[in-house]
Amino acid sequence: MANTIIIIFWVSLFLIFYSYVGYGILVWILVKIKSLLGGPKAPAIPHDADWPAVALVVAAYNEEDFIEEKIRNTFALDYPKDKLELIFITDGSSDGTTDIIRQHPSIHLLHQPERRGKVAAMNRAIQQVQSPLVIFCDANTLLNTGCIKEIVKHYADPKVGGVAGEKKIMQQGKDAAAAAGEGLYWKYESFLKKLDSDLFTTVGAAGELFSVRKALFEKAPEGTIIEDFVQSLKLVINGYVVRYEPNAYAAEAPSASIKDEMKRKVRICAGAFQAMLLLKPLFNPFVHPVASFQFVSHRILRWTACPVALILLLIANIGIVLMGGGPFYQLILVLQAIFYALGITGWIYASRNIRLKAVYIPFYFLFMNLSVFIGFNRFIRNKQTVLWEKAARQKAA
Repeated sequence: MANTIIIIFWVSLFLIFYSYVGYGILVWILVKIKSLLGGPKAPAIPHDADWPAVALVVAAYNEEDFIEEKIRNTFALDYPKDKLELIFITDGSSDGTTDIIRQHPSIHLLHQPERRGKVAAMNRAIQQVQSPLVIFCDANTLLNTGCIKEIVKHYADPKVGGVAGEKKIMQQGKDAAAAAGEGLYWKYESFLKKLDSDLFTTVGAAGELFSVRKALFEKAPEGTIIEDFVQSLKLVINGYVVRYEPNAYAAEAPSASIKDEMKRKVRICAGAFQAMLLLKPLFNPFVHPVASFQFVSHRILRWTACPVALILLLIANIGIVLMGGGPFYQLILVLQAIFYALGITGWIYASRNIRLKAVYIPFYFLFMNLSVFIGFNRFIRNKQTVLWEKAARQKAA
């Protein structure tokens, strides 16, 4: 019995460490080795005359408070205007979003009263695209002026089927704890995505800024919850790679509260379990050796094993200490107790929209893992609709 508990303790500790820290260290080492062996050089920006035609597809649902700023941001993008196709799709919008877009004739507006979700909107919009390259982004984000050129340069490599941009959280003076944790999480994710891309392929793209070759776009089933993630990894299954470009980014305001961030995170977690079924070929290391290693290490462990390992680690640690475990096990238990106390304290402050720097890291870590359990519950009960309720975002000061 004692040996079993000790095994559970060490396996759980290893899974948690590997998933959140060890994998990043391992990939960093592998990328360095690859570089020393003469890895591929960074793609060069083409000459002005060589820029290909690109379609920018913007999904907007009831964004009348922000859409004017989004349009101004779009018009300011540094890309030849005669090679930039602008498509805004506003299906289901019932506010003034559609009327505002109609005031700009250079934008191709797609609208139908029925709301069927973002994946249905993307599937409909792709039929209108004339350009060979497509960039999808959300209406509540702002793109840096050079982002299209930074994305397009990767397509000089025929093996590249898609390009993922970076997601940034706009930090404001009096951010809530949710905003601080959300921003920190995406900074770390950006670091891992860059390593993944340098090793072989980025493991999934965020819908805030994602590009694909039109010819490779594969319509996702309309019930798909995280269509951007599924679409990007379908490219990998089909023999292409997805590059990550940190110099192309979409910035958005943080969630207005922890309640709003919870809605968003739970939806993603429910979609993650659905995505595992849609991306089953990536679990085969004999067909996709590197991609399978990345997929399982970077994504699957966090969505499945780690939340359970956190519980088992605590229970096993308590059991070992009660059976007379030595100073090491006692120290780990004390550290766990401190970590959970800080996390709970952070949650209490976050629920009041108060940022407390000392506790937002443990708070957001616990918050993400709790979201996995709630998301899994929604998935098995089929309670997560594709027509998600928008999470409120903080307004710029």
